[in-house]
Amino acid sequence: MVSVYEEYLSMPQCLTMEEMASLHKKMVEEIGKDGESQELYDELIAIATRYLTFRANWCLWNKEEKMERDSARTSCHDSVIVKFNMLERFLKMKGKDARWREVLGHEEDDPSFRKRIGDFACYLVFVNSLLAR
Repeated sequence: MVSVYEEYLSMPQCLTMEEMASLHKKMVEEIGKDGESQELYDELIAIATRYLTFRANWCLWNKEEKMERDSARTSCHDSVIVKFNMLERFLKMKGKDARWREVLGHEEDDPSFRKRIGDFACYLVFVNSLLAR
């Protein structure tokens, strides 16, 4: 199955690349040069990188492989959300508005926000990977 970005854009609660870039820019501006904020961001990137591995392989795995890894994938996704929430709380404690987190949404309000948060985590890993050249 060949997929294209336009197919993603037709899905509920998707974010365009431009929207993700804007959210990321705001996030990075709020983190600034604060070491503790940077440490939380690095932890987010680390778990997001692990989560991306699940997402990237999902279409390649057969049904048995998916069943075998589904619980680990869910747990990793939960950890990604926790890291986003921790960074938001810390930045707010530092007087930042962390509006980017509200834009991502909360799964308690709409379960499809969970996927949106996962999408943004994958975007962060994508950008981080580009910067590693």
